[in-house]
Amino acid sequence: MPTNLPPVYFEVEKRFRAAQSAEEKISCLEEMLSVIPKHKGTDKLRGDLRRKLSKLKTSSQAKKGISKRASAYHIDKMGAGLAVLVGPTNAGKSSLVTTLTNADPEVTNAPFTTWNPTPGMMPVENIQIQLVDTPSLDREVVESELIDLIRRSDLVLVVVDLRADPMQQLEDTVQILKEHRIVPLRHKDRITEAYMYTFKPFFVVVNKNDDENTDDHFEIFRQLIEGDWSLIPLSAKTGRNLEELKRAVFECLDVIRVYSKAPGKEPDYNAPFILTQGSTIEEFARKVHQDFYENLKSARVWGSAAFDGQMVGRDYVLLDGDVVELRM
Repeated sequence: MPTNLPPVYFEVEKRFRAAQSAEEKISCLEEMLSVIPKHKGTDKLRGDLRRKLSKLKTSSQAKKGISKRASAYHIDKMGAGLAVLVGPTNAGKSSLVTTLTNADPEVTNAPFTTWNPTPGMMPVENIQIQLVDTPSLDREVVESELIDLIRRSDLVLVVVDLRADPMQQLEDTVQILKEHRIVPLRHKDRITEAYMYTFKPFFVVVNKNDDENTDDHFEIFRQLIEGDWSLIPLSAKTGRNLEELKRAVFECLDVIRVYSKAPGKEPDYNAPFILTQGSTIEEFARKVHQDFYENLKSARVWGSAAFDGQMVGRDYVLLDGDVVELRM
């Protein structure tokens, strides 16, 4: 059966072959797995890539040992996705992470307070999304481990200060990341030799829009900004639009929540399975348990199906909020 791989797969594969560090190779393999179409024709390829990924991770951990575990930048992914907050000093990254999560980074008015990344979990309805506060981006001092962390993330949140030339802050942040071959996904068509770059979804968080008195400033920024950027004005200080940010982050992660239902029982809406957009019954079954994936006989869906409890095949594409009953 043909694999029908998309062009982006081959671009990432070239970048994988050119990668020098284990972290870069791991990031490329994870990206390759995310873009491969999910059907029987790609089962062998996906299995091979997973084995390579597992071997690389094991080898990398063995080599680094204690030093790797001691690194503040070695942050294991948790929850529905990992979003890193990047930007200039005093833009309010630490304040946002403190307000939105259980983390407690140091928050002061002094510049360059954050020296190490600080992860925290942000509740969004019935799931958790990992936010990571990072040191301010400074062209003169950019840690290679910080760049690796950003490459491994699922979403880049560029935080700018509405009251301190947000246009320049955005341009500087995007340029510094581009110099390290990390580019907004929306700019991919502008890049030659795309296989050498890492493309991530970017979202612009315009902080310090405390109340309606600063709305005009945001509107001017919105009109001046070039390109079709995703952005939201908010305030870590007053809490303005923080709920809107949570929802926007969830939507940017391109994931769905699917609930498992045992025959004759109600689903547990407090414990959804997190899958990428476009995932099928087959992928859901693998997520639940390998036995279901291998021995699945039937599946019923509530939510996106034509009617509640509709019988569907392995290739049925699920949507956010679907309830699925699997039977072996």
